[in-house]
Formats: sequence, structure tokens, C-alpha cells
Amino acid sequence: MLNTYFRVIVGTMVLLSVALTYYVNQNWIWFTVFIGVNLIQSAFTKWCLLETILIKVGVKKEGGNCSIN
Repeated sequence: MLNTYFRVIVGTMVLLSVALTYYVNQNWIWFTVFIGVNLIQSAFTKWCLLETILIKVGVKKEGGNCSIN
């Protein structure tokens, strides 16, 4: 479930930043760059702030006791 929430939130943030860049101000492109750099950083460090926040608000990781496989 965590992976699903993560992908939806990050995808929404990317689309929002692109829309803000197009309709509001070109400097919003830096928000898109920030998201990309954050994703690359998390691939190397295995740590992501969004994942930490989602876990603290109660989103369960995949493979828990209630998973069906």
C-alpha cells in the first residue's frame, strides 16, 4: 500500500509542478527538479522523507500481516 500512495503523491506533485510552470511562472520548474533529485537521492540512500511521513500517518508497508499472496 505504501508504494501505491508514494507513486500517486509523487506523480501528482510532478504534474502539479509542470502545470504551475506552464500557467504561473517558469521558476516552478525548480519544484520538478527538486522532486527528481529527491527520487535519485532516495535510490542511493534508501531513505525518503515522504515514505517516513506516510509510515508515521499509518500507511502500511507491503508484505505485512494482512497481505494476500
